[in-house]
Amino acid sequence: MSTDPQRTEQQAHADGMVVRREVLSDAHVDRAEATKDEFTAEFQDFITRYAWGEIWTRPGLDRRMRSAITLTALIAAGHWEEFEMHVRAALRNGLEREEIKEILLQSAIYLSVPSANNAFKHAKQVLDALDAA
Repeated sequence: MSTDPQRTEQQAHADGMVVRREVLSDAHVDRAEATKDEFTAEFQDFITRYAWGEIWTRPGLDRRMRSAITLTALIAAGHWEEFEMHVRAALRNGLEREEIKEILLQSAIYLSVPSANNAFKHAKQVLDALDAA
């Protein structure tokens, strides 16, 4: 989708909103949209157009691979709230729990054992919450 140079910003936003809802869930996006205000509206538009409408719509990688990359990047940067959100997204994108565990083990070698330890803690909280629901 995003490789078409004729796409408008509106098209990128519309495509991005579809992908964002499919990956993160309608409930998550609805919450984000409901809290949008004059201060945050431009940022919400920016991430919808660029992250979701330009990158996540590219044909070069499937969503499972994009989820694996995203989890690793979020571990590396220590963005734990976003990491938890993307653990849920990874499951929605078809990654199995065992595959998520393997991503976390891989991150222990290439990022750090403390980073992976924290990732396991956060992922387990998400998985336990999903199991309880």
